[in-house]
Amino acid sequence: MNPDVLADLVRDVARDVLTRRGLDVSALPADGGVERPRNPEHGDYATNIALRTAKKAGVNPRELAGWLAEELTTRDGIASAEIAGPGFINLRLAADAQGAIVGEVLAAGPAYGTGDELAGRNVNLEFVSANPTGPLHLGGARWAAVGDALGRVLSARGAKVTREYYFNDAGAQIDRFVASLVAAAQGEPAPENGYGGAYVGEIAQRVLAAEPGVLELEPQRRDEAFRRVGVGFMFTEIKERLADFGTEFDVWFHEQSLHESGAVEAAVAALKENGSLYEADGAWWLRSTDQGDDKDRVVIKSDGRPAYIAGDIAYLRDKRARGFDLCIYMLGADHHGYVARLKAAAAAFGDDPAVVEVLIGQLVNLVKDGKPVRMSKRAGTVVTMDDLVDAVGVDAARYSLIRSSVDSALDIDLDLLASRTNENPVFYVQYAHARLASLARGAADLGIDQGDGFGLLDHPREGDLIRTLGEFGEVVRSAAELREPHRVARYLEQLAGAYHKFYDSCRVLPQGDEDGTDLHRARLALCAATRQVLAAGLGLLGVSAPERM
Repeated sequence: MNPDVLADLVRDVARDVLTRRGLDVSALPADGGVERPRNPEHGDYATNIALRTAKKAGVNPRELAGWLAEELTTRDGIASAEIAGPGFINLRLAADAQGAIVGEVLAAGPAYGTGDELAGRNVNLEFVSANPTGPLHLGGARWAAVGDALGRVLSARGAKVTREYYFNDAGAQIDRFVASLVAAAQGEPAPENGYGGAYVGEIAQRVLAAEPGVLELEPQRRDEAFRRVGVGFMFTEIKERLADFGTEFDVWFHEQSLHESGAVEAAVAALKENGSLYEADGAWWLRSTDQGDDKDRVVIKSDGRPAYIAGDIAYLRDKRARGFDLCIYMLGADHHGYVARLKAAAAAFGDDPAVVEVLIGQLVNLVKDGKPVRMSKRAGTVVTMDDLVDAVGVDAARYSLIRSSVDSALDIDLDLLASRTNENPVFYVQYAHARLASLARGAADLGIDQGDGFGLLDHPREGDLIRTLGEFGEVVRSAAELREPHRVARYLEQLAGAYHKFYDSCRVLPQGDEDGTDLHRARLALCAATRQVLAAGLGLLGVSAPERM
């Protein structure tokens, strides 16, 4: 009996009890309020439904809890129900009811943990979107890992997800990048506010090789060639690095296309027509303060040129025209102001601002030998995604970037991630999977198959592992709902911990000449279910599940 089924049972019992006693059934909450107690000695699960119902129903919480506990003990699968505190009910499941979770996991296969509550949602998930003026830095790497994992989690719960990268290939930053390439090609230092680092010289040399004689062209044509070829090389490198990192995109959208196609002008014209823009001081302004911005934002400057936000407005309009009913933007720590602006843009087009969600990710720092790593050998001024991957590998890099909430700044200890110890979280989880794979090979060598005598799994460590397996679906659901894929990583660490403790306490395979028993076979089934969920969870994070380590 998994937690969802138990919660439904608790609520059904509560409804029956209230009905029989002539109390208000509408007092019941929408769910059974079932959760695992922190102290396993208190029971397998606990519910607070009596506390949440009693006042509205006009009854004492402990008295209601007593009625519920008495009725619950008559239901199949409930071994005991005890009142605690002001009205909690601690529940213990019968071994066969609890063990049934193992059968559910194995029967569902790869579908275990998935759901359909987001079915019908068409989600545009835009992430990374780093300027194409240099290698991906650690902030971009964090979004590459977290964004990809979020897309997987949303898909697992039924959403149709389009992963999109927005290339900022228009504006002053590209002009500065081109000027830096030209200077490097001519053997000159980078211009003021230009881009440094060895990569600039590398790209400049590639442009010279691809376009011989480019430096002999008149300046405008020369710069156009460096823009076309140099920025193209940078695009390609970013795409290749992301693919190597396990992050793929469905759409690569170019900001420049919005200006070239007239989409920016059309969007601005539509907002002028519907009155969402107003004119002041010769400029046109968006009423972004209506959505909590600290000031209204200029969309068209007094000289008639579009401000940067004009492209953002046109881009949102384009997304909505493509049929997306939820547009998630994953932005860096310096983009807090975009939340209100984008929501204001949605409202200006007559949409509910809730169609826009903006997630803000905080900074990432690398630490080695107890000291911060300050600069990249290639990029010069920043630490890049490649620096992290070169130090610890793709799996450890992705896992370390995902396992913490993006709301918090993140320090990554390179020495810890390179270690093969239980203190290294990705090693701890992957080792559990490899250990299970080794155990399966051992069972095959002995000719022992898994069985279905799940009622024999009554050891406390077995119960803890089974109950942890039963929580996987809820973890994935909440990770999708809250846009927090780090919940999956933390769950996997709990599952790996429960398995390691089980393995140390419960012998799975027979020793010596001992014959395999029904208990051995049931434990093999439990191990198979655990291996399956570990692999599924790692898959949601884009991290491999190794067979050997």
